[in-house]
Amino acid sequence: QLQLVESGGGLVQPGGSLRLSCVASASSLDLYSIGWFRQAPGKEREWVSCISRSGTFTAYGDIENYRFTISRDDTKNTAYLRIDPLRVEDTAVYFCAAAPREVTDFCSVRDEYPNWGRGAQVTVSS
Repeated sequence: QLQLVESGGGLVQPGGSLRLSCVASASSLDLYSIGWFRQAPGKEREWVSCISRSGTFTAYGDIENYRFTISRDDTKNTAYLRIDPLRVEDTAVYFCAAAPREVTDFCSVRDEYPNWGRGAQVTVSS
């Protein structure tokens, strides 16, 4: 079972930026598509972004997507999500997820990802 651990969250002021990391336990992260989701208090888990196994395909949800950048470094078994600038409404727990196949057409679908991290809290407040 692939283990995923998110980090890089915290308290940030509006207009600031941060980069979330998702470290995988496997040394073959290149076999996995990666998705990022978030869940705000009292709301459903929402898809944010995904990246293909090769890194050549990326997609973003309809959430001012120009503010989000997904990337991956398979030499470090790590995927990233950068958010810049941050808004108060970005406050949520951010989860990374992995699927052992290409999920480009369905990368926004939670059920496509059998592996999930526990999440990282991002709080945007002044």
